[in-house]
Amino acid sequence: MLEFNHRKTDAVRPRMRDRGIYLLPNLFTTGALFAGFYAIVQAMNGRFEHAAVAIFIAMVLDGLDGRVARMTHTQSAFGAEYDSLSDMVSFGVAPALVIYEFALQDMGKFGWIAAFVYCAGAALRLARFNTQLDVVTDKRFFQGLPSPSAAALIAGFVWVMVEYGVTGEAVRWLAAAIALFGGLTMVSNFRYYSGKEINLRKSVPFFVILLVVLVFVLISTSPPEVLFGGFVLYGLSGYAMAAWQLLRRRSPAA
Repeated sequence: MLEFNHRKTDAVRPRMRDRGIYLLPNLFTTGALFAGFYAIVQAMNGRFEHAAVAIFIAMVLDGLDGRVARMTHTQSAFGAEYDSLSDMVSFGVAPALVIYEFALQDMGKFGWIAAFVYCAGAALRLARFNTQLDVVTDKRFFQGLPSPSAAALIAGFVWVMVEYGVTGEAVRWLAAAIALFGGLTMVSNFRYYSGKEINLRKSVPFFVILLVVLVFVLISTSPPEVLFGGFVLYGLSGYAMAAWQLLRRRSPAA
């Protein structure tokens, strides 16, 4: 019996080794993971501008890996799990540590609790997203603020403060409010536009290209302010959409 089990295990092992993984999309995921780890290292060394930029780079790479996998038909269960773990590091742990090192460490228990609320919110957001992939009917919207956008809120805030020479101690209460806002909004039921119906392989009107060029010009003129302002508006858009739907429900009754 033992010999039979040993032979059976030996027969399964080569097949598992031969399956392999897709290289191209996982390269982007690895790059996003490295950027998140780099942000943590830079925050611990007090180089907060580098840490903020690294989080934005992780966000760009995270947006590319899924699209590359779909366009090259290289989706896999391994890639999905790897992407989720990378997101937890880059958009959960890294932003929480950056904001804590920048402004919250002198606030005592409230400081690390605010950072933990953000970190836990990111973990819960990713877990809920993974478990609802097959049951979501309207893929045009996310349920709760996406973790990359919440990370961009924190990274953009830190980047703007560093750009204008504002110390973390001077804005620690605002930093705590942003961390709590990001963490709680990630686990909320507010809907956020996903942009998943955008097909990059289809033709678009000429004015769309002009809008893309305008966005790049605005970002290049002042990256910290434009990026932070844009993600603040996106973070508030879920609340605005919920308020608008509530008003539409009440207006016929009135």
